[in-house]
Amino acid sequence: MNSYTSIRTKTLSRGSEILWYIVDAIEALLLLRFALRLFVANPAAWFTRWVNVATDPLVAPFVSVFRITRVEGNVFEWTTLLAMVVYWLLGAAIIRLLLIGRDIRDQAAIELNQEHK
Repeated sequence: MNSYTSIRTKTLSRGSEILWYIVDAIEALLLLRFALRLFVANPAAWFTRWVNVATDPLVAPFVSVFRITRVEGNVFEWTTLLAMVVYWLLGAAIIRLLLIGRDIRDQAAIELNQEHK
């Protein structure tokens, strides 16, 4: 492996790690939103308001896809689950696109492909 390939591999590795970190952070926020609504968290509480404000833009594209299910006051928000799936798939697709040109024999490429399966 020449030095250009090594630098390119390290750059792609770091880029994919950063992208997965961002996807994981989005997933964690959306999971918090889902849990807070499911367990009827106080919407006036600072933390609940913060989570809702932070995740509203992430859920907005999916709001009209499903209805919200309410069972005895609990809110089962299908749109949040859909958003979680879509953002994970989007992250995985972007990583796959970044790795298209990588040599399959490259051990770093093999490890990256195995990480988030």
